[in-house]
Amino acid sequence: MSDRIASALTIAGSDSGGGAGIQADLKTFAAHRVHGLSAIAVLTAQHTRGVSAVHAPPVDFLRAQIDACFDDFRIAAVKLGMLANAGIIATVAEALRVYAPPQVVLDPVMVATSGAKLLEDAALATLKRDLLPLATLVTPNLPEAELLLGRRIGDRAAMRAACRDLLAIGPGAVLLKGGHLDEDADTVIDLFADADGVRELVHARLPHSAHGTGCTLASAVAANLCRGLPLHAACAAATDYVHRALLGGYRPGRGDVLVLDHIGAAA
Repeated sequence: MSDRIASALTIAGSDSGGGAGIQADLKTFAAHRVHGLSAIAVLTAQHTRGVSAVHAPPVDFLRAQIDACFDDFRIAAVKLGMLANAGIIATVAEALRVYAPPQVVLDPVMVATSGAKLLEDAALATLKRDLLPLATLVTPNLPEAELLLGRRIGDRAAMRAACRDLLAIGPGAVLLKGGHLDEDADTVIDLFADADGVRELVHARLPHSAHGTGCTLASAVAANLCRGLPLHAACAAATDYVHRALLGGYRPGRGDVLVLDHIGAAA
């Protein structure tokens, strides 16, 4: 079985509206020509206007999904998304310690674009203690980083300090997304930080509110790692991919938020 192609596994929540979560992850993997696997940690009833219900299946079933994937496929990267509660996080962390995949990209999903809470308050400490130290890369936006660090991040200097403090928790690298920073009117500047320092990834700001950008970005990084790109190059290519997908974004539902154009963004 040495000729098995590299696969990417997403462990995340399902979005019934198809714009974020597992659905966005698998679209992203396919657009990068990477075989996608999934272990569904949470089910959501949602669309482009919000989340109306959340259901977490038993953690034993989640573990069975993860075990089945590792039993048959050569998993080169794991992407983690919505995990919802401490029990799910602990189950995922235990599986990662057993299987030790070469790359783990953690998108610390806490709040949906609509404002719905997607992580229980009691789970935050478990996320920091059990998952961040296992992550090759963590990809928070500014509100998520503020929750992880317990303080406001209001400017570029504070972003750089946040990168340093997030690295101290244990991940190998940080991609801190700057889209929420008010001081950047015309550009979006994300910061990639690792042991070698901090580098900027810069794109023009687009006048769009979109659904699934965080899921897509983390999945694109995981896909690029499966394709053999070094971590910084994987992050740079992933931010380019999200920018292209935003340019072609469309509105399939009644809500104002865009859904990303994965096919048009495929390079």
